Amino acid sequence: MNWKGVLPAITTSFTASLAVDHDFMATHCRWLLDHGCTGIVALGSLGEGATLSFEEKLQVVQTCVGAAYGRAPVVAAVSALSTAKAVALAKAAAEFGCDGLMVLPPYVYRGDWREMKAHVAAVFEATPLACMLYNNPVAYGTDFQPEQICELAAEHENLEAVKESSGDVRRISAIRALLDERLEILVGLDDAVLEAIGVGATGWIAGLANALPRESVELFNAGINGESNKAFELYRWFLPLLRMDTVPKFVQLIKLVQAEVGMGNSRLRAPRLELSGDELQDARKIIRQALSSRPQLAGSYALPGDE
Repeated sequence: MNWKGVLPAITTSFTASLAVDHDFMATHCRWLLDHGCTGIVALGSLGEGATLSFEEKLQVVQTCVGAAYGRAPVVAAVSALSTAKAVALAKAAAEFGCDGLMVLPPYVYRGDWREMKAHVAAVFEATPLACMLYNNPVAYGTDFQPEQICELAAEHENLEAVKESSGDVRRISAIRALLDERLEILVGLDDAVLEAIGVGATGWIAGLANALPRESVELFNAGINGESNKAFELYRWFLPLLRMDTVPKFVQLIKLVQAEVGMGNSRLRAPRLELSGDELQDARKIIRQALSSRPQLAGSYALPGDE
């Protein structure tokens, strides 16, 4: 399992009847890989995993695995209301050909360390697949401290990576200080990617890459390769869009960016609703201003209306 590079947390596309649009999702996966992404992460928060049935989750995994077709790893996000359901999903993802798992705390219940350790450990032990622990205390209300991550790494050989989304880049340097290179560390907030690379992150679970993969790959690679001037200039252009990944309506916003670039639509499943009114107009203004000054990158792609 390669945890390095840009791995988009892929959105789940829906038809007009709000069924999963598997044909588009396969096209989207291939498009992301064609533009330099190093893997696909399905069924996460951005993928509206909480609105998908167990069967739909497996179908999405099957679509992504088929689309990647050995070109790059496919990672399934694992979260559920119960530990038993999370374990069942982990086992099924392995059977359907996934290369790795992104393991989240359970939905709704915010347990203490003993309970959260038991939950994620059950998922790690359910399959030999490489696993990435997802730490996002703002979204999920549980916070895996660096010392606790160290404890999990010591007990579970297939825990290979951490997606760190606390918003505090000092967490990355703290994990690195405790574990050196035992775990890969991936940044999970789009507007912290360069800061995270600076303290040891080697991968990015990216949101805006769903719409702008080439720009995301160029930004990440410039940061990793120490091309500070190039990285900063691209980051400065990209930040108004990257910040859309860090607000409560991040799914609505990222799907809107996809629609604006002609790679997807803005449909969502309730309780999320599409943006409307001033909120929609303000978001479109930011998106269109950014796209009007989009950097011209080698190997990039045309957007609707480009000359």
